[in-house]
Amino acid sequence: MARSEAPLSGDSSIATWLDDPVGGALLRDMLAQGGQTPDVFTPVRRLAIKRLVKMSRGAFTQEMLDDLVRRAHAGDVGADAAEPAASEAAGTAAPTAAAPDGGVAVREWTERIDAGRFSGKTVIVTGAGSGIGRATASRIVREGGRVVAVDVSEQRLAAFAAEHPDAPVETLVADISDDDAVARIVAAAGDSIDGLANIAGIMDDMTPVAEMSDAVWERVFRVNVDGTMKLMRAVIPRMLTRGGGSIVNTASEAALRGSAAGAAYTASKHAVVGLTKSSAFMYGPSGLRVNAVAPGATITNIEASFGSPLGAQRVQTAMAVMPDPAEAEALAASITFLLSDDGVNINGVVLASDGGWSAA
Repeated sequence: MARSEAPLSGDSSIATWLDDPVGGALLRDMLAQGGQTPDVFTPVRRLAIKRLVKMSRGAFTQEMLDDLVRRAHAGDVGADAAEPAASEAAGTAAPTAAAPDGGVAVREWTERIDAGRFSGKTVIVTGAGSGIGRATASRIVREGGRVVAVDVSEQRLAAFAAEHPDAPVETLVADISDDDAVARIVAAAGDSIDGLANIAGIMDDMTPVAEMSDAVWERVFRVNVDGTMKLMRAVIPRMLTRGGGSIVNTASEAALRGSAAGAAYTASKHAVVGLTKSSAFMYGPSGLRVNAVAPGATITNIEASFGSPLGAQRVQTAMAVMPDPAEAEALAASITFLLSDDGVNINGVVLASDGGWSAA
């Protein structure tokens, strides 16, 4: 079968590796040793394989990737490696990725930092220890801002701070649904609060309303709605005193449709949209902008579970047509745009950052 025209590298997409006779054999052998199949890569086929180093949380190391590249260049697939059924059109030069329909490949997105965009500004970011929150906090400090990074995990916050040793980052372990914790967050930020990124949130168990337990409903609303409201309530008076500020709440595709999650999560994200629009209307004339981002499938540490056979069947059917998941940095690009002065004329908007899922 035909090999990729460009040599396989860390910048080559997972799809390109799988479709290459040698690279595919190496990946299949590696997966087989862990009792897995290439199906595990389906949601991330378009990503560069080097992204697995970060995404796998230590399960796939840089050394393992370097060894794969070396063996691919040497044609070292091992005596028992079977040649995969490779596509004749699989060869695309890095950093492109094979299109899912076999058509023209799309170029991989690369984050571009706008130095100084947040200079002199203080932004509170919740959920900053991982996923979208971490990517957002990282982008803000790399663009010159001061960040109060909030998360429930001290270990994740320490790891984030270690990535930015010279940046103005203040970490705070706090539960955003707790009034005392919210007071500590605002105190840590000080009087000059320019932005709030309400990103912390939790998933439900995909349960429909007739099977809903009080425990799941209350837990999801406590974090996703109560926590979001409490921080908005705490920071808005300080923003009003200063004559301006920007708040970005995290909604979801579940805020735009009924097929993305269970009843609790879906209702909670609809509530976040209501908070966002009401606040934008009330405080817009006072110089505040309040918007929301509605992520689609995103690679984060929030893992879905299924507590209902009906919920699993219905949601999995809907998920079959969703676009490939985005990396957290792509969502951070949308959030920081709304937070920054680049979003100067945008207020009360729910920005669907979902790869076109909401257009389907």
